Amino acid sequence: MFKSIVINKDEQGYQAQVKEVDDSILPEGDVTIDVAYSTLNYKDALAITGKAPVVRSFPMIPGIDLAGTVTASDSDKFKIGDKVLLNGFGVGEKHCGGLAEKARLNSDWLIPLPEAFSPRQAMAIGTAGYTAMLCVIALEKNGVTPDKGEILVTGANGGVGSFAIAILAKLGYTVVASTGRLDQTDYLKQLGAAEVIDRNTLSEPGKPLARERWAGAVDAAGSHTLANVCASMQYGGVVTACGLAQGMDFPASVAPFILRGVVLAGIDSVMRPLADRIEAWQRLAEIIETADLETISTDISLDQAIETAQALIAGQVRGRVIVDLGANK
Repeated sequence: MFKSIVINKDEQGYQAQVKEVDDSILPEGDVTIDVAYSTLNYKDALAITGKAPVVRSFPMIPGIDLAGTVTASDSDKFKIGDKVLLNGFGVGEKHCGGLAEKARLNSDWLIPLPEAFSPRQAMAIGTAGYTAMLCVIALEKNGVTPDKGEILVTGANGGVGSFAIAILAKLGYTVVASTGRLDQTDYLKQLGAAEVIDRNTLSEPGKPLARERWAGAVDAAGSHTLANVCASMQYGGVVTACGLAQGMDFPASVAPFILRGVVLAGIDSVMRPLADRIEAWQRLAEIIETADLETISTDISLDQAIETAQALIAGQVRGRVIVDLGANK
């Protein structure tokens, strides 16, 4: 038996509970892992609260991230005792995930835990930090260098936003953070933001083209925010879109793209090829320092995860949430 969050949907409705389960709940896979740490991402919070149809089958163990130790393996890629890391691949949505003391997974989804990080540190980064790094790499590959001008980060208090600010600042970019929680200005400036603006300046319907300002952007909001970000890009600017905190819609025009040559780069972290994952984690190991992780992250136990998921959806959680699967052992 092991402890897990289990989501069910039946005649009594949609329910998420912390409970003891046995191995029969685990799906097929060629590697079994003793999970040391997981995380609580926005997608996990949507799954736990049922605020969006994230979970595709029931019962389901949520958790799109995990780090732990291989305890059984039928794969030639990993052996017992190996430290491994998982981000995405539909885990926690279609395949039981990381918010449990044990997981059984496909070895093709795993990467070795980077030597620079402990399992806890890797989960302080998690999908949010890994996604932020993918966004920064996309800006770089599209020619956005620090001398080009300001980089806007929306959803700045969230996990992706927090890491995007920290990474960009360490690479020498001038970062402007957009947030609905101006009381967190000191936190955002501690991460490296040069300026903090109210998200309301971007979240309402705007013009097809606005004054040129941003050389690049990392957007976790979508909807009107993303449309307004695109409208206010410099000529040849690059927007990386990785989230939908405001909405899945994109009420924009083609004007920024055909009149200013703006590039809109979609950032998917879930099904990213292995080479891209390894590149992103190698870059994170080069850039991120232990002090950054302590500033951005908070630790909770599995028993606290459901309540914390509700707070995350309500916009009351800052940065990253690490779930310690050994906290109650």
